[in-house]
Amino acid sequence: MTLALQTFSSVKDANAALLAAGARYIGGGTLVVRAANEGDISVSSLVRVTDPGLSRIAVSGGKVRLGASVTMAAIARQPELATLAPAARAVGGPAIRNMATVGGNLFAPAPYGDFAVALLALDATVVTGDSEMPIETFLAGRDTSRAVVTAVGFSLPRAESFRFLKVSRVKPKGVSVLSIAALLQRAADGTVTAARIALGCMADRPIRARSAEKALLGCKLTPQEIAPALAAASQGIAPITDPIASAWYRAEVLPVHLGRLLSN
Repeated sequence: MTLALQTFSSVKDANAALLAAGARYIGGGTLVVRAANEGDISVSSLVRVTDPGLSRIAVSGGKVRLGASVTMAAIARQPELATLAPAARAVGGPAIRNMATVGGNLFAPAPYGDFAVALLALDATVVTGDSEMPIETFLAGRDTSRAVVTAVGFSLPRAESFRFLKVSRVKPKGVSVLSIAALLQRAADGTVTAARIALGCMADRPIRARSAEKALLGCKLTPQEIAPALAAASQGIAPITDPIASAWYRAEVLPVHLGRLLSN
């Protein structure tokens, strides 16, 4: 079967091409090219965009805008994004990070897409054409989306408020057993005043741990006070089973690793 590659200079033209049956957008190609090489006959043409704006990183006034083609390697070496570097470096090895993109992470099914977990915790917005939507809305409908993602935006977190953890069996670049990102706002006495916790591999896409978030409010990050949040972390999850780990195992170790992240 012939696989065509179509290159466009504008997102508008690429969006039009993606309406054709069998067309698939290619960013870094870490997932779609592998699928094609493994015989995915649902893909007959790959569509890409050369617009340099898609690879732009903008940081100004505490706001960040990442083009959809920005790679994990580019994020990891950007001094202004040092807080997010651990999440970017969690994606594969050096070769993968040089290809894996922000946009690709948004579409990557579990156990991939670790950086999307971080973006969910950061309450990012996703830009497609002239529209912008909360990342939760985008993730919920991503399987039916045909529009090219052009960028994501979020507020740059303070180093002490953002935490990220990826658990894998193979170090340092193994596939995720699970990943967790947390954005915590705390009062002067250490009491949690706001919390967003995102989980990877606890569903087929990143999800919020809403019950754990609520349980953390008003608590200090001591083992005793975070215990209710750890107990609540498993509410609403549907972990995946794959060759890396079973759903049962992922559910069992989630409170353990969330506790380590919060107590760090």
